[in-house]
Amino acid sequence: MVGFAGTAGCDLPLRPRGSQYASGEFAKTLAAHGFVPSMSRKGNCWDNAVVESFFATLKNEEATGVYASKATAHAAIARYIHGFYNPARLHSALGYLSPNDYAKKMKRAT
Repeated sequence: MVGFAGTAGCDLPLRPRGSQYASGEFAKTLAAHGFVPSMSRKGNCWDNAVVESFFATLKNEEATGVYASKATAHAAIARYIHGFYNPARLHSALGYLSPNDYAKKMKRAT
């Protein structure tokens, strides 16, 4: 689990449909901390697939350890997203284009 030095990890609850994640108390705790829960609808296991894939890639390629501070984590992750993931990293789901190149292609097509 990725975290900041001196803190517990910071994974967000995007996982199962278990009753503990649907409870009113859990929802209040999330809201009190400014989070919006994401939960799949019954029978739809794919609605979080894109974000789950992104976070798996982020954890594997950039967020592989503990950051010294929240500011350090923010800077490193922003640098990864804006300096590599969006402009340069090729995605098979986008025809082996980067997200930026795919967006440009879609904009030209409209």
